Amino acid sequence: MSFVRFLLGGIVLGLVSMVFIALALLLLPFRVARVKLCNGYGKILGRAIIALAGVRPHVPGYARLQRSNPAIYVTNHASTLDIFLGIWLCPIGACGVFKKEIVRVPFIGWLAALSGHLLIDRYNHVRAVQTLDEAARFVREKRLGVWIMPEGTRSRDGRLQPFKRGFVHLAIQAGMPVVPVIVHGAHRNWRKGQLVGYTAMDLDIEVLEPIDTSGWRMETAAQHTESVFELFARTLRADQKPLPASAAA
Repeated sequence: MSFVRFLLGGIVLGLVSMVFIALALLLLPFRVARVKLCNGYGKILGRAIIALAGVRPHVPGYARLQRSNPAIYVTNHASTLDIFLGIWLCPIGACGVFKKEIVRVPFIGWLAALSGHLLIDRYNHVRAVQTLDEAARFVREKRLGVWIMPEGTRSRDGRLQPFKRGFVHLAIQAGMPVVPVIVHGAHRNWRKGQLVGYTAMDLDIEVLEPIDTSGWRMETAAQHTESVFELFARTLRADQKPLPASAAA
């Protein structure tokens, strides 16, 4: 059944993506319109893939999340499913942050390249910082939010990994609050390293209150990163809490 669901998901992904790729090409001169168009894509495709994965998401703060934009939305990353949760949850008018290499992935990667969302080169630190500076100016001027996974890559066992400071940089430069979005238990569905591995389950997602960043400064970025990391560490359930050696980076 997992393989059948995977096949159906691929068909849905391909069909929906082709429609939105055509629309994005028509909107090439209008970046903000493409960002919002692809938010709509995420609402459709993300919810479909979540359902095909057998997941029943419970998000008591969903309406509040959608109303909170613009903000910097920070979430943990432990499953391939998180990508689809993210594009579904992300408010209309907020940019996702993707690794640059996603553009090589058929359909969803092609659309990411056209979307106007943010592509980061994680192997080039200088270029990544420049991209964040450009992104901060863009979202500040256009009043757009940002959805970001500060761990940078999926956890293999679901435990929280150290946070990178990019989200702090964005929050300070864009002058926006940080909204923690905490996903409990996604690592039990579609684990890292598995092509197919769906598990029918209920999934709890907490949307915490916005964190005021008006007093944040780049000189103390490490402290702000650590404080948000510790908030996630306290809130996550026991099997996802970081191991003692983990810390914000």
